[in-house]
Amino acid sequence: MAFRADLKVCFSDIDHAGIVYYPRFLHYFHVALEELFSSELGIDYPTVLNKYRVGFPTVHLETDFRHPLRYGDLIQVEVSVLDIGQTSVTWGYTTYKRGEPEIVVVSGHNVTVCLNMDTFRKTELPEWLRQRLTDYQKKYA
Repeated sequence: MAFRADLKVCFSDIDHAGIVYYPRFLHYFHVALEELFSSELGIDYPTVLNKYRVGFPTVHLETDFRHPLRYGDLIQVEVSVLDIGQTSVTWGYTTYKRGEPEIVVVSGHNVTVCLNMDTFRKTELPEWLRQRLTDYQKKYA
């Protein structure tokens, strides 16, 4: 099973209808991605940004919403590496309510481009990161 981040739906995540406001799922995806870096890739995301000066802005995003979540729900966001390009990474996300691993609540994917944080220009994925992502991808293929 691919890496799953355990998260909790907070009061600030819900809308007037009492369910998670849809943009919050994008936040959950990113939080899970940051957790993947430290848990599976062996490097903290802030280190990637601040020390190695590599960022990953999203350039494309697709999301499917299947079931609502409410305040206090415990969730798991699974992160997969779908594709590793020369300058981009496509990430996959599947969200489950904890204790109900067979029911997909939200799924999606986004494409990020490798960015030099000093010049804000697209750059090739560093080889050290490419190898870690490839190893993770193979581990959960």
